[in-house]
Amino acid sequence: MAEQRKSEGFKDDRPLASEAEAKAVASAVRLRILRLCLDQALTNKEIAQRLDANPATVLHHVRKLVDTGFLEPQEERVGARGSREIPYLATRKSWALRLGEEHWSELSTAMMDAFRTEVAQMGDPSKVNIGRLGLRLDESQYQEVSRKFKVLFDELAAIEPGPDAKPYSLFTAIHPDAGRE
Repeated sequence: MAEQRKSEGFKDDRPLASEAEAKAVASAVRLRILRLCLDQALTNKEIAQRLDANPATVLHHVRKLVDTGFLEPQEERVGARGSREIPYLATRKSWALRLGEEHWSELSTAMMDAFRTEVAQMGDPSKVNIGRLGLRLDESQYQEVSRKFKVLFDELAAIEPGPDAKPYSLFTAIHPDAGRE
């Protein structure tokens, strides 16, 4: 059934990403950086600390995201020791694009890796509101489920956070069930 889908994710009406854009988001580390910088601008050092990663490695990823328009440098600021710091903010461009079929596998792997890492960092798996469901769908039913997911994701992406809003992440997947006939 996955081979029959018309586009990746729930984004069939969005413009096709360039090769550079597709490669930029086909990385679990870069997806995590975009998530960290979604609501607040962070410097390379702050991103590296939150990822528990080498700042030089993180800078490579940050530059790739800036070069492809997924991160945007904000106004320069002075750090604690008088050093020049540039914070970065996610542009939300990743939601506005779809990837070509040749990138689906890389992006799916990156998304699943990012999800597993983020959930593991919580420390308490009981905080994950999770469900799992086995379905039997014909092609038109599969397309309808995909359409409903797209509508839901678009609605959720458009929500303006309230004054006491807390950050949440949503991950969903539909896939052929190879273990069932």
